[in-house]
Amino acid sequence: MTALPHAVDAETYATLKDSWADYPASPTDFTLDSPLKPSELQVLRAQYEKEGEMVGVQTKFNYAWGLVKSNSRNDQQEGVRLLSDIFRASPERRRECLYYLALGNYKLGNYAEARRYNDLLLDKEPANLQAADLRRLIDDKVAKEGLMGVAIISGVAVAAGVIGGILFRGRKR
Repeated sequence: MTALPHAVDAETYATLKDSWADYPASPTDFTLDSPLKPSELQVLRAQYEKEGEMVGVQTKFNYAWGLVKSNSRNDQQEGVRLLSDIFRASPERRRECLYYLALGNYKLGNYAEARRYNDLLLDKEPANLQAADLRRLIDDKVAKEGLMGVAIISGVAVAAGVIGGILFRGRKR
């Protein structure tokens, strides 16, 4: 089974804060492009379902982590929902949730939410390279989509001008 990240294994912020040195230099090294194998995700799902109404926070987090890593939009949405539940209900686990809430929202195209969660993490851990890399990915995506939006609006404006010119000429004759 793919090794779970340190955040999954840690119980408190104190045990986490130095563990980021063990992460790859970039989130794209393993997080964005490496979903779990279906059998691995099934192990997490089975444990989550087995615990039912009494599901533990760690089990819920593990399953949410696997869902966020998925290539399935529905899985990613469910992962973000579960992480949001943990974030609200378990203040002691919020730090663990921040990166994966940011990542999940990034993968879903919710860039403002992704940035909000990622910035909360960077406020606590300014030297967190993984969060800094994710911030750059978010900013690049927002800039690229902003340029595409400007190009689309410009194209629509030009088309409207051409159509307006044709209609105006037609009325003069």
